[in-house]
Amino acid sequence: MENNTSLQQQLLEAGVHFGHLKKKWNPKMLPYIFAEKKGIHIIDLNKTVEGLQECAAALKAIARSGKKIMFVATKKQAKETMEEQARRVGMPFATERWLGGMLTNFTTIRKSIKKLQTIERMLSDGSAENMTKKERLVLSRERDKLEKVIGGVVQLNRLPAALLVVDIGHEHIAIAEAHRLNITTFGMVDTNCDPNKVDFAVPANDDAAKSIAIVIKYLTDAIVEGLEERAKNKEEMEDARHDGKDEFGDKDDEIRLAGEDDADGQRKGPRGKGGPRTADRKPGARRPMTQRKK
Repeated sequence: MENNTSLQQQLLEAGVHFGHLKKKWNPKMLPYIFAEKKGIHIIDLNKTVEGLQECAAALKAIARSGKKIMFVATKKQAKETMEEQARRVGMPFATERWLGGMLTNFTTIRKSIKKLQTIERMLSDGSAENMTKKERLVLSRERDKLEKVIGGVVQLNRLPAALLVVDIGHEHIAIAEAHRLNITTFGMVDTNCDPNKVDFAVPANDDAAKSIAIVIKYLTDAIVEGLEERAKNKEEMEDARHDGKDEFGDKDDEIRLAGEDDADGQRKGPRGKGGPRTADRKPGARRPMTQRKK
């Protein structure tokens, strides 16, 4: 990660410090406002850096634990950036529109996902060739519609552990659903929003594409680090497991060979010529009648 001075300079160049008009401000954003200039609030970039670092550390820990982080942004300026960064780390995303109940009614969403997967399988394996041209066209349109809305959550088999949101005011439904399910929320918060509505807030301009891009990229880099650490830990565990197997395997071989040597030693004990071992017959014992000479 960059040092704070370099990061502040990049944030300044991207226009992250520009807030909304004074008349649109939310009083709860007062601790994050540096000044007012020409009726526009200026965000304190020191607070922005603190928020970024705090969010990055938390997102990194979630990624390292193997849990999913869902990227949410349906604003025009944020769609492309959010989808690109979500695909970069293999995380689910919602960038077209937020379906009501996407989290709270996840069972129904899973049914729609299965329907989409079934249609794609039919169109790819040739099952749809037996249909009429009109039926195939209807099927293709339905697939495109589902892909547009839920294509970003197809690989989501369970509820995400966190939501990363651009403009918490615009995505208030997603935030409300996450709170109901105790899902951790991260968000870019402008001067017209309430920072208390998310667990981790990054005070920043959530309207400019450059501002959104630099903030989301910084947070995604932290997720990448978490995933890399997870992969590294897995490799180390696998190596340790293999080493343990080899060590125990060698010990098992030694024990088995030692057991075979002991068994051979017992079999090769002293014997009489052509007869049973002397230890097998008690002293003074008489031969059976069948063995006496007549």
